[in-house]
Amino acid sequence: MFSKEYFQSLESSWDRLKTCEKPIFIYGMGDGAEKLLDEFDRLGIKCTGVFASDDFVRGQSFRGFKVQTFSQVQAQFGNITVVLGFGTSLPEIMERIDNIEKSCEVIVPEMCVAGDENFSKEKLLSMYSQAEKAYRLFDDDISKLTFEKLTAYKITGKLSYLREIFTDKDKITEILPLGENEIYCDLGAYTGDTAAELISRTGGKYERIYALEPERKNFQKCLKNLKANDNISLYNAAAWSIDTELYFAGGAGRQGRVDAAGKKVRARSLDSVLAGKKCTYIKYDVEGADLEAIKGSEYTISRYAPKICSALYHRPYDYITLPLYINSLCKGYKFYIRQERYYPAWETNLFCVHDK
Repeated sequence: MFSKEYFQSLESSWDRLKTCEKPIFIYGMGDGAEKLLDEFDRLGIKCTGVFASDDFVRGQSFRGFKVQTFSQVQAQFGNITVVLGFGTSLPEIMERIDNIEKSCEVIVPEMCVAGDENFSKEKLLSMYSQAEKAYRLFDDDISKLTFEKLTAYKITGKLSYLREIFTDKDKITEILPLGENEIYCDLGAYTGDTAAELISRTGGKYERIYALEPERKNFQKCLKNLKANDNISLYNAAAWSIDTELYFAGGAGRQGRVDAAGKKVRARSLDSVLAGKKCTYIKYDVEGADLEAIKGSEYTISRYAPKICSALYHRPYDYITLPLYINSLCKGYKFYIRQERYYPAWETNLFCVHDK
């Protein structure tokens, strides 16, 4: 049920944790757990301790807590509330989390991947008219259900909503059929993995690939992984709304992002890279700069109406704002949203196919 009244009735994950009378334990260590503890401190939520998978418990401590195993915590405290402090798509780890949920309450608050703004029920309700407009853009029942359940998950932190909308990747690729003359623009090319996937899916029968990747080590891997293929233009640059210089941080993994504390990198708009030339397919996965990258593609989108795949999970309201923005650039798109198997709601993606 997609209605303001329904979302208003749901208890937010943060309100639940504020009033929770059971001991609260964070599962996991690292950046996600750090962010959770900072938010706990800000909201006055008491954390009783931290536990990790058995393989990672070797007598260490984390933020002043002795790291224990789940069985040790259960033996000492009995009924607890668990807050997940990391992300995973590994089936065995997801199954472990599901098994924990059979004996304990598990809450996974929606935390930002990029930037500093976490999702809040109050802001969602304040922008409900935009959310409803985005919901009505989606073309099929799976997308509408995904949008609704994703919103419910973001409010409550309950994994049951996510499990209702998981879609296997082979079903997702059916949304964007590829031809033999694709001109593919890969914004956030990482190590060339998605470009390699396109090459494989088309049997190497594509017209040209343009790939942008700002992080130097990733870019070098991209060069190495794609060097055997023809008609590929690689740019060691961030995708942005204009040609400029930005500060970029986060290392060689997938957590690279625009950050004032980082190193200076070149940034390019896709419209500048293409200089008016045609594009048939754009992928955006640029760690929180997705809207800026789309703004840098305005001419290309409005002129050529390419197929689009965009990440929707880097910022908490991207799943609302990005479809609306693309629709404002070019009418006639059919919009789809799919959620891959991931705890929390990462790998949420938007697919746009123009009804030419």
